[in-house]
Order: sequence, then structure tokens, then C-alpha cells
Amino acid sequence: MPRTLIRDLAAAVGEEVTVYGWVNALRLQRKLQFVIVRDHTGLVQITNKRTDEAGELEQLIEHGMTPESAVKITGVVISAPNVKLGGLEIQPTAVEVVSRADAMPIDRQTGIDQRLDWRFLDVRQPERQLTFAVQTTLEEALREFAYAEGCTEMHTPKLMGTASESGSEVFAVKYFDRTAYLAQSPQFYKQMAIAGGIDKVFEIGPVFRAEPSFTSRHSTEFTGLDVEIAWIEDVEDVMRFEERMLAHALRRIEERHGEAIREIFGVEVTVPDVAFPRYTMAEAISLLRARGWDPEGVKEDLDPEGERMISRIAAEEHGSEFVFITEFPISVRPFYHLRPEHNPDVTASFDLLWKGLEITTGAQREHRHDVLLKQAEEKGLGLEPLTSYTDCFRFGTPPHGGFGAGVNRILMVLLGLESIRDAMFLFRGPNRLTP
Repeated sequence: MPRTLIRDLAAAVGEEVTVYGWVNALRLQRKLQFVIVRDHTGLVQITNKRTDEAGELEQLIEHGMTPESAVKITGVVISAPNVKLGGLEIQPTAVEVVSRADAMPIDRQTGIDQRLDWRFLDVRQPERQLTFAVQTTLEEALREFAYAEGCTEMHTPKLMGTASESGSEVFAVKYFDRTAYLAQSPQFYKQMAIAGGIDKVFEIGPVFRAEPSFTSRHSTEFTGLDVEIAWIEDVEDVMRFEERMLAHALRRIEERHGEAIREIFGVEVTVPDVAFPRYTMAEAISLLRARGWDPEGVKEDLDPEGERMISRIAAEEHGSEFVFITEFPISVRPFYHLRPEHNPDVTASFDLLWKGLEITTGAQREHRHDVLLKQAEEKGLGLEPLTSYTDCFRFGTPPHGGFGAGVNRILMVLLGLESIRDAMFLFRGPNRLTP
């Protein structure tokens, strides 16, 4: 008999069906045996009435099943209004224990590090299943928006012959008789595509950061969303693109998963209005110092406390969960960020914060070859190692800009997760390379 998903049982009352899944719970009473079976769509109660002389089916449920065993159960769907699981139950006619489970090494009270050791068991929980269903919808919606905007999806190399032009820490790996580096950003390749005449490009793919960070928001490998747009007037074009992209994605998630997210995570998915509020870095620092942040008056960039504080201010003043911080000083941004003529001490750049956490960094790029070389020299960078990057700007490159966002961070904030480790299937950090 073909499989019936648990979510479809309401349409099969009075019919014989077969469900596949895992034993979520067993309650073996004197007169009745109850088995709660779980598949990826929900839970159903199996109710078997005991007989005076235990038959094969009763014996199998009694002695052959354990919690989390994989089972196939055939039976008749019965309307049972007193049953909390959808007002239905199945009265079994056949039971097959496909794979009997040993005693589980983790449960819902287990700490996250041990859960990660047994991640394939951990993801059986409904909240984990929902997490990755939401991730799927998020990436689908991001692509949907990008395609509608005329973007070309690119797949860039993750092995590079030289360290990334951004200066971030990279992983070195043996590559035949030489050293290669894992890409910490597709920045160079996005701009190469722009120089190649592709007006709008995007990628959703792996990103590697060799940073020994042990915070709840860092990982050494994650999924990045990267976008680059040509022929922009200024950095506002990039910011407006991201606003609309995120609003579209959150609308899709709310439509498809909003009720489940409220039920399981207790979080309301809010589709934001656009445009998001904006504070220049100078404005943000002034507002924060007035509230006691940075009492020494020496910080040029926001630390995590500052990000949380300015997000609260944006919520109070504008009613927004999102806020752009713009015009970062040249001292804290890479050489390839454009410096506006009216204020050359800052960059045409931004971070996007959501509920106090930075999820995006972006900027208008410097597209003029001579200016790019000058800015690299001012940063004290040798020009020879940068040639493969700077050559892209020798042959007529249009004004352009873009951004990079962490998909896992977006998911973490969206679902109110305490750690990014629960926002990815298999976490990688300074001390974790398994499973």
C-alpha cells in the first residue's frame, strides 16, 4: 500500500492507510496500547485494543518497539474528537518495525554541544524540522526575488590562488604542490562578473572564515547570500534592493510557515515596511554616547552592545526591527569601498542590523582603476598581489555595489534562536569538525 503522509489523514477517515515514521512515544496500558507516530508532517495516535490472548501485533508493539524506532503502520483512520492530535486515530491492522532504535543518547534537555554530537538525531525534533523548512523557503524566496529583478545566478570558486582581497582571515589548504585558500567571500568574482557586462549577479553558497570566534553568532563555515548590481546611482540603490528582497522573503515565510513559527518558536514573523531607517555612523555614535555607550569616546565602529542599543533606538523612534548604519569611516572599511567626494573621510557603505544583530555588510565599490590603486596604497597594501583583482577595473567597469548577508544569521534572528549552531545543519567552529 502506498504511503500516506500524516498531514493528509483527515481526508482518509474510514479508509485503510499506511503511514511511515518514527515512534514518538509509547503508552502501554492494561487495556490499550497507544503509539504516537511522527513523520515530517505531523503526529498521529495509533490505538490498539488488547485481547484476552495477546496476538502477534500486540506482542510486536509490546516488545518490538522502542521510542524512535522506524516503523510502518497500516490501519483504518477513525474520527476521534477526544484525541488531541487532530481528532483522529488509526486502528492498526499491520505493524512493521523497519529499524529498532537503541536507547537515545540525547533528549530535549540535553545541552547544545552534546546535541551537535548527535545532530542526525537532534534534527528529528519538530523545531529542527521547521528550522530547515523555513531555511528552504528563505532561500527559495531570495532566488525568486533575484530572478524577478533580472539577476544572473553565479557559482564562484571556493578555492583561490591568493588570499582574499578583503584581508579577512582565510584557511590555507594544500593544493597539489602549492597552497590554495578557501574563499571567505565571492567579492572578487562578483565584481569580475560586473566587469564582464553582467548587470546584476547573486550567489547563495558556502563561505569560510578562519576566525577563532566562540560567540553565539559566529561559525567558520556558513551559507552566504551575495549580490552585486551594476550601473547604480549611489549606495542607496543597493540598500533599496536589499530592503525589498528581505521584505519579499519574509512575506513568503509568513505565508507558508507563520502559524507554525508562532506555535513552535513563539515568534511573530513581521513583514517589514520599506524603507528601513538609516543612521550614519556619526549619528549612531552620537546617539549611543548620549546614552552612556563608549564613555572614553574612542570607538569608531559599533561593538555588539552598540548594535543592540542602536537597534532599540530605531525600534523606539521608527517602529522598525531593521536599521541601516551607513558612512563607515575609511579606517574600518576595505580599500575598495568608494569614498564620496563630499566627505572623503567616510565610505559609501552600510551594515544592516536586525533586532540588534548585524546580518549584512555592503557598499558601493570604487570602480575607477586609478582611484582604487591610490586607496590600496593609502591602506599600506602592496599592489602586486592585488593585480588579479585590480585588473578588472582597467577596461571600463560601471559604477556598482553590493552586499553579503549570512543566511544562517537571518534564520537565527527570524526564529529567535539562541545560537547560530541551531541555524545550520552541521555546525563548524574553531573546535568542531565533526560529525
